[in-house]
Amino acid sequence: MNTAASVPNIILEPMVRNAIMEDMGTAGDVTTRAVLPEGTQYNAEMVARQDAVVSGMQLAALAFRLIDPELRVETIVADGSACKAGDTLMKIEGAAASILAGERVALNFAGRLSGTATMTASYVKAVSGTGTRITCTRKTTPGLKLAEKLAILHGGGHNHRFSLSDAILIKDNHIAAAGGVTQVLEAVKKHAGHMVVVEIEIDGLDQLDEVIKVGGADVVLFDNMTSSDMAEAVKRIDGRMKTEASGNVRLDRLREIAETGVDYISSGALTHSAGTVDFGLDF
Repeated sequence: MNTAASVPNIILEPMVRNAIMEDMGTAGDVTTRAVLPEGTQYNAEMVARQDAVVSGMQLAALAFRLIDPELRVETIVADGSACKAGDTLMKIEGAAASILAGERVALNFAGRLSGTATMTASYVKAVSGTGTRITCTRKTTPGLKLAEKLAILHGGGHNHRFSLSDAILIKDNHIAAAGGVTQVLEAVKKHAGHMVVVEIEIDGLDQLDEVIKVGGADVVLFDNMTSSDMAEAVKRIDGRMKTEASGNVRLDRLREIAETGVDYISSGALTHSAGTVDFGLDF
């Protein structure tokens, strides 16, 4: 788990502001205005209903402060830390209307991102001691990519590329459209900058032999390959390139994949299929 992973609030603010505006609708919190006397003050606590690895607390605190800068927000359990059911994660004091206005957005961020962090931690634990790193993919929720990438770090995983511009990743469709492995790698040699990492996806040992012969790749991605083929591929590469396994990655298969010797295992499930941790806000 990684408690140091964070970014400046100013980078996260547009994401949180959009979520607040979406939740406020066109008239704000009509319920609270109708039932609470103006000026009502209250204390609230965000409480965990289940064990988890926490993420999203930075965004939750930012949500409350964007709604009302005068709210007093104290984070008790930091992002990247483990919590137990019943633990108090955050304390919020001030105007009850402001707390209620920020409640759902704050809980949505914290619950959803803690689900990703918790699932990531279980994957990291499964490969413990092998030297293989667990990474995410770009299969993220539109508009929430940065937050979900942070959650991966909070769970002890590592980030893959953030965008199409981060690195050259040659997929099967690139190979098909360009005419073959040799063609794409020769093109990359001509056009890629010296600071750009090149990764190529393969689905068989015959393609690997071609990649090794032609050169030009820094990383090879094994797509839906069997464990025995991946072990053989790692042996043939012999440290000349980094290796990544992807496709058909399940918790019950992680150890087997890691023991092939791959450097990385990437999984889209960490962001697209993680559950939401049950957190509540108690007055």
